[in-house]
Amino acid sequence: MPKDFTAELVVCLGQPVRENPTGVMQEAAFHALGLNWRYLTVEVPPSGLRDAMVGVRALGMRGANLTIPHKVAVMEYLDRIAPDAALIGAVNTVQRQGDRLIGENTDGKGFLRGLRADAGIDPRGKRAVVLGAGGAARAIVTELALAGATDVLVVNRSIERGEQMAAELARRTRAQIRFEAWRETYRVPRSTDLLVNATSVGLYPDVTAMPPVDLSDAGEHLLVSDAVPNPPETALLKTAKRLGLPVLDGLSMLVHQGAIGFRMWTGLEAPESVMKNALRRAFDLETVY
Repeated sequence: MPKDFTAELVVCLGQPVRENPTGVMQEAAFHALGLNWRYLTVEVPPSGLRDAMVGVRALGMRGANLTIPHKVAVMEYLDRIAPDAALIGAVNTVQRQGDRLIGENTDGKGFLRGLRADAGIDPRGKRAVVLGAGGAARAIVTELALAGATDVLVVNRSIERGEQMAAELARRTRAQIRFEAWRETYRVPRSTDLLVNATSVGLYPDVTAMPPVDLSDAGEHLLVSDAVPNPPETALLKTAKRLGLPVLDGLSMLVHQGAIGFRMWTGLEAPESVMKNALRRAFDLETVY
C-alpha cells in the first residue's frame, strides 16, 4: 500500500533557544494525533533572521514560532500580519496559507487562557503590573487591557522603550496603560492584583536570578505570574510562595499559546492534556498547575 513519508515541518527561531521546551509538547501532540510532523528548535542570531525566513519559505514549512529577539523584527519578512498581532506590534507565531506567511500572536491569548483556566482569575476590573517591554510584555499588556483590566502598569529599565510601548498600546486599546521607570528594586503596591514577569530574568541557565522586586507590601490577593517556562518554578515564584502568595508558572502560558498555534498549523484541536503531560515528564514534575 503506497505511503507518504514526507514530514511536515514547524520551526522555532530565536537566540537563545536551548532553554525552550516548546518542541517537547508539540512533538508529543503531533505523535498523539498520528501526524508525521516535526518541530525543530533552531538558534538564529538577528543577523540571520532574514535568511532563516527565506528558508522557512523554501522548505515549505507549515509554520513557525518566534522567540527572543525576533518577535518584532520578523514582521517585515511576512506577507500579512493578523489584526490582533498588528495591534500588539509583535509576532510569535507564523502560519502558512498557500504560499503566504501570516504573522499571528498567541502569547497574550495563551496567557489569558491560563490566567482564567489555571489560576481562576478574570482580569476584568483588576490592577496589573507587567515587568518588561519586549514582545511577550506587549502581548500580555494588550490582552489584559482588552480583557477589561482597570489599570495596567508597565515597569521597565529602558525608559524610552517602556514609555513608547505604554503610550502606543494605550492609544491602540483605549485603555489605561501607564509606565514607570524601573530604578533599583521595584516595590509592588498593595493595591496590585496581578504581577507578571514578562522579562527573561530567571530563564535557564541563569535560574537563580530574580527580577529586583519587593513583595513585602503585597496584599494576600496578589497573583504572581512568571512568563519564564524553564525552570517552571523560578526564583520569583519561590519567593512569592514563601510569602504565601498564589502563583502561576510559565508552563501555563506556554501550553495554552502552543495549543492555539497547533490548531493554526494543523487545523486540528490540540491534545492539551498530552502537551501538559509531556512537559511534566520533561521537567520531572508531578503536577504543572
